[in-house]
Amino acid sequence: MTAQSLTMSMAGLFIMLSLAAAHYLGHIDITVPSLLWFTAFIGANLFQSGLTGLCPMTWIFRKLGMR
Repeated sequence: MTAQSLTMSMAGLFIMLSLAAAHYLGHIDITVPSLLWFTAFIGANLFQSGLTGLCPMTWIFRKLGMR
């Protein structure tokens, strides 16, 4: 695992942990559909892309012709 992929995984993990802590402390309600689900999706995607090296956004950008 490279430093970059570890950084991506840790960033995604911290996003997910902060959402879980805010929900646990009663500051947010993640059971209600809101933009927080988008934040959770971004955190989960960042975590998995750091572990697997597969990022859907990178795939989309490459299909659009970017290097």
